[in-house]
Amino acid sequence: MKLLFKQRLFSWFDSYDIYDEAGETVFTVKGRLSWGHCLEIYDRFGEHVGTVKEEVLTLLQRFALYQNGREIGEIQKKFTFFRPAFTLNCNDWSVEGDLFEWEYEVVDRQGRMIMQASKQLFNLTDTYVIDITDPQDILLSLMIVLAIDAAKCSQRD
Repeated sequence: MKLLFKQRLFSWFDSYDIYDEAGETVFTVKGRLSWGHCLEIYDRFGEHVGTVKEEVLTLLQRFALYQNGREIGEIQKKFTFFRPAFTLNCNDWSVEGDLFEWEYEVVDRQGRMIMQASKQLFNLTDTYVIDITDPQDILLSLMIVLAIDAAKCSQRD
């Protein structure tokens, strides 16, 4: 299953629209005023289904992941020199990016592909194509990409 993750051009806070392969809106993400990034995820019916919240005052960037108001885990940036990497503590998955931070892969402990995210170049806003192996992993995969994008945004600030 593929999703198109596209940041809105004019918005006070981080806002994104997530589309399926048919171009239908699957999720809407709205940034909320807080200390650090706080991104709330809404399904196509406007129901709040998840939140990605940056935990501040940490040595390496860390984001708490919430599904339906309950914390399901964290994603934390690892200290690396060349390729960006993150640990995800809720599924024993690992996340690695390429040297330019345009491509990311999420794999499980056995090395099976969970998701790939590719940043689309030459767009006015951050745009990613997310290829998810199992549709049951769609929300967690979206949360991972949101956290990575927020981490990259924080590096630029």
